[in-house]
Amino acid sequence: QVRLVESGGGLVQAGGSLRLSCAASGHTFSSYVVGWFRQAPGKEREFVAHINWSGDRTYYSDSVKGRFTISRDNAKNTVYLQMNSLLPRDTAVYYCAAGPLFLVTPSVYNYWGQGTQVTVSS
Repeated sequence: QVRLVESGGGLVQAGGSLRLSCAASGHTFSSYVVGWFRQAPGKEREFVAHINWSGDRTYYSDSVKGRFTISRDNAKNTVYLQMNSLLPRDTAVYYCAAGPLFLVTPSVYNYWGQGTQVTVSS
């Protein structure tokens, strides 16, 4: 069992930065792929980025590539999402999730956090 808790969301102006953290409990966390997803009001949950268990493989959606960076520290059981050059369209609730496969489909992720709100003002 893995429990995930996101933090670091907030209100920021366009062009600003935020760093989200996903803290995990559970001794098997380091063996999981961890992904970040987001969901804006009235829209479906959208893949943002994910990272493999060792941290040497990452993948980003086209909408955030070059602006966001995902990383992990397995010693701290934490995955980070550094978000730079934020845009109003990045406004959403951001969720982290853990699962066994390096895929972008939300359904393959077994464990989810409660989400953290990110709001980017223009």
